[in-house]
Amino acid sequence: MGSVPYEQPGARIAFWALVALFVLGEWVMRIRSLVNRSGAREERWSLLAVVVGVVGGLLGGFALSKWQAASMSALAWPIFVVGLALMSAGIAIRQWSIFTLGPFFTAEVRVRAGQPVIDRGPYRWVRHPSYSGMILFFVGLGLALSNWASLTILVLLPTAGLVVRIRHEEHALLVGLGESYRRFSSTRAHLFPGLW
Repeated sequence: MGSVPYEQPGARIAFWALVALFVLGEWVMRIRSLVNRSGAREERWSLLAVVVGVVGGLLGGFALSKWQAASMSALAWPIFVVGLALMSAGIAIRQWSIFTLGPFFTAEVRVRAGQPVIDRGPYRWVRHPSYSGMILFFVGLGLALSNWASLTILVLLPTAGLVVRIRHEEHALLVGLGESYRRFSSTRAHLFPGLW
């Protein structure tokens, strides 16, 4: 038997099912974005920052998960369950955000002529809820791996990539959507109400 919850047979199934669901959602979103190429592509490299942050976080998080000195041995099972709940919530929020934007959601930063500002669904509370969902997923993944070092790298690297992305995306939205986006953004946090 494994020494941490996600290595136990039943827990392993739940853990890897959520990881697979997240990956599947990302692939579907990417394919949908490849088909939906209307609007001018605003910039090219912030998506690379996100990909590097996510891949680096995943590789580092899984590699560090075996580091015993950083293990969350106390309360490992409750922490694991909280991790699975956050992974699930992150997936749900990210997919809800993508669904709410509909054809206006793309992996690349694109603004269409006449594009409206969407302020319903999760956009009632924050400007970039799909990124909030992604961060929640990675926090949950770090907790489910039961390792403080994994949690740290899984939060820091993807979040750094997303912050770079947000800066470029917001500039493109302000230029493309103008005063309506400025009003929208003045009443909402970037990712988490009360934080940023």
